[in-house]
Amino acid sequence: MPEAPSSLVPAKPALVTVDDDPSVSRAVARDLRRRYGENYRVVRAESGQQALDALKEMALRGNDVAVLLADYRMPGMNGLEFLEQAMDLYPAARRVLLTAYADTDAAITAINVVDLDHYLLKPWDPPEEKLYPVVDAMIDSWRSTPRREVCETRVIGHRWSARSHEVRDFLARNQVPYRWYPVDQPEAARLLEAAGVDDSHLPVVISPAGECLVAPDEMQLADRVGLATVPATDFYDLIVIGGGPAGLGASVYGASEGLRTVLVERTATGGQAGQSSRIENYLGFPDGVSGAQLTDRARRQAVRLGAELLTAREVVALEANGPARTVRFADGSAIHAHAVVLATGVSYRELDAPGLADLSGRGVFYGSALTEAAGCAGSDVYIVGGANSAGQAAVYFSRHARSVTMLVRGPGLQASMSQYLIEQIEGIPEITVRTCTEVVEATGGEHLEKLTLRDRNTGETETVDAGYLFIFIGATPRTDWLGDVVQRDAGGFVLAGPDLVVEGRRPAGWTEERDPLHLETSLPGVFVAGDARAESVKRVASAVGDGAMAVSLVHRYLERP
Repeated sequence: MPEAPSSLVPAKPALVTVDDDPSVSRAVARDLRRRYGENYRVVRAESGQQALDALKEMALRGNDVAVLLADYRMPGMNGLEFLEQAMDLYPAARRVLLTAYADTDAAITAINVVDLDHYLLKPWDPPEEKLYPVVDAMIDSWRSTPRREVCETRVIGHRWSARSHEVRDFLARNQVPYRWYPVDQPEAARLLEAAGVDDSHLPVVISPAGECLVAPDEMQLADRVGLATVPATDFYDLIVIGGGPAGLGASVYGASEGLRTVLVERTATGGQAGQSSRIENYLGFPDGVSGAQLTDRARRQAVRLGAELLTAREVVALEANGPARTVRFADGSAIHAHAVVLATGVSYRELDAPGLADLSGRGVFYGSALTEAAGCAGSDVYIVGGANSAGQAAVYFSRHARSVTMLVRGPGLQASMSQYLIEQIEGIPEITVRTCTEVVEATGGEHLEKLTLRDRNTGETETVDAGYLFIFIGATPRTDWLGDVVQRDAGGFVLAGPDLVVEGRRPAGWTEERDPLHLETSLPGVFVAGDARAESVKRVASAVGDGAMAVSLVHRYLERP
């Protein structure tokens, strides 16, 4: 997140222009500033992706965008594709496509695809006749449209504080607009003084209602920023545990098919997929989609269809109580249902090397930690891992950091990474891939400063300067809390369906007069979906498919005599 401005005056609404021709881009921005600069902020970008990144930052800070002006002919992502993705971030912004005369057919198509408000033929000279009347009309239309007021949360903390990072990450992953104030900035001191607290216990969070929270936990934070944490009832048709792609898929299908469904998530919906900067191979998104966008769409879809979503609730036990299945929370409360879907996913394994644990959250991060991207400017970033999640992070951070180095234990990327991503990485000069290399030590004072790397072939070590280390290694299922309630394999992954029937024998304690259904665990009425399932395919699409299939099997279970 960019640092806060020197006052609490809300930022001006933005006019965003994107054109890959620098001279045209500058001309559009110049003309817009000349007419609208007093009341609007003009944001200029030279690619669709650059503009989307800027929109995401503005959305997270709670800034308004009034008008989007995009050139149609741009490489990589044309104007129509950009506007389609920008709609998810700013649905109320007015959309204008800049086109040449030969592209008017595409502009007419855009009216249907992205609900285009206007297309503007280039050149627009003189702007007083051809540009300003159009933008005036767009601004008038935008201002007359009712919009939900953005309530901003403010976070004050140390830049290199693990807990400050966790709070920011929690808010960002839950799509809660917030503004970040490093404690060494004057504005942070003024906020702390106004709130009547000192900087001895950070982070401090000031809610949209003005309530001051000192070092809050996730439950307190969720309550104050408007996330649901308390179930509406104590009995449901279906409880879904975990809010990744599998859990969201199960919630969407469960709610849409008439089941009273509640999804319980301990941190934020989306899981590992929700932290992905770009998913290029998900069906139906030819230009790719960020994990946050995909998650937000799925979450809104689930809620619209009637699913209830609980955040910051940690599940600690699963029990069978006659025909009911009971889910217990860490605070001692419980909810009950006819059926349960386990979609708890996996977490990255911790890297075992001296210094890493002490520097966790202070330069060493597990997963993408996209909230740290702005701070990476001018820094050397290292990424451990060779699968898709590591590759996506490398591509993303290459737009911010001075250099990105991927550290891969194996001889190459081909065995664990999709080919499209390998080709992307090869085309980005800021990214270097070091194979047969591992981290053996991390050192630093207030934050990470150096890494010691070892060549696995020669045994030689090298110490390098490093500002950030992001770790993406292995997958550990989040299933320890299940104990012996359901059968798991040696790695902790949940066994289901045919894997439970060994030499014709059903699992011990099985009470049904049938074999377990395909995704059913050793406890009847409890199903597993996504990465937590033994032998599952670790892909977003397959996890969503598991969630949908689990709901169809829940119906079969509920229809039993």
